[in-house]
Amino acid sequence: MGDVVPAPWGGYFVTGFDTCSQVLRGRDWLAPDIAWQERQSDPGRWHATAIREMSHTLARLNAPEHTCRRRALGNLFDRATLQDMRPDVEDHVRGLLDALAERLRADGEADLVPTVSERLPVRTVGHWLGIPAEHHAHILDFTHRQVHAQELLPTKSELAVSAAATAEMRAYFTDLIRRRRARPGDDVVSRWIRHWDAQYPGDRAAADRALYHLVMFITIASLETTATLLSTMVWLLLRDPGRWSWLRGHPEHVDNAIDEALRYDPPIHLNTRVAADHTVLAGVPVAKDTMVHVLYGAANHDPRRNEDPHTFDVQRKGSHLTFGGGAHYCLGAALARLEARTLLTHLLKRFPDLALASGPAYAPRMVFRRMTSLKVTT
Repeated sequence: MGDVVPAPWGGYFVTGFDTCSQVLRGRDWLAPDIAWQERQSDPGRWHATAIREMSHTLARLNAPEHTCRRRALGNLFDRATLQDMRPDVEDHVRGLLDALAERLRADGEADLVPTVSERLPVRTVGHWLGIPAEHHAHILDFTHRQVHAQELLPTKSELAVSAAATAEMRAYFTDLIRRRRARPGDDVVSRWIRHWDAQYPGDRAAADRALYHLVMFITIASLETTATLLSTMVWLLLRDPGRWSWLRGHPEHVDNAIDEALRYDPPIHLNTRVAADHTVLAGVPVAKDTMVHVLYGAANHDPRRNEDPHTFDVQRKGSHLTFGGGAHYCLGAALARLEARTLLTHLLKRFPDLALASGPAYAPRMVFRRMTSLKVTT
């Protein structure tokens, strides 16, 4: 149909790998921030509580505010940080696989998603930020409900669900920052508090707003997408039992398998940008403020970039845009890879005969491809 295809509701789908990369990396394409939302003719949607809340996070900011906040974080998950986190991730994986083994012994099958895939990201980021383990289930619950607001065409009922979840989310993370202020330490959140207090001397309210949007975004952004990646890579490997046994004998290809899962079935199906000015994209005139939807899956399956793209090939060493590009490249990409690598390595060693029992099942969404169930057996 072409690299740039009209969408039924206006705007365009962007499908080709190179064209998607151009949009993600180009300065002529902006995130749909609050200033853009104010210019839209649908206030019922763009002024919705949950949408406005997420519009203050890094994913919806443009320069210069985005540049300032991103620089404040530095390389969030650099080599040293990941090295420090690795033993904890290993411990989390071992504990979760103990639970998986127990469920398999008791019932003959187990659902990988709630038993392992959803729990590993929240334990990892929760431990790193000092969030008590007894709060993890609550965070997962309001994250699942809040994400409706990040869909492409949310309904009024979905926005209402997201609004309630947003209120819970705001209350939780506001209280987390308040408690950390009362008892600061050498943890990540305490260091962020000191940084933003220095950025807003004498204005604690402004510092706390920046802290809230940062801590909230880092937490929830690391949950659904990573959980679905973990489940997806296992599903794709188990669909052909020969792949699982082959990878067990060739563990040096674990990272290749993760990247092929990211390419073949990305956790996020699309991302939206708006034209900063009148422009032409792949020969198609695009007016200022027009939305374009970058289709990650279509880009990753572009045969001009990845030959025979609909074949899942662990040894492909192909290209994908799943982590985005440019200023908005995924902050947690390296951490997601660490979690995926650790889990897959341990699964292959501990469950040589792992097989599919049923699934997968997905939530009915267009943007976030959340896997809700994947039952496995031995």
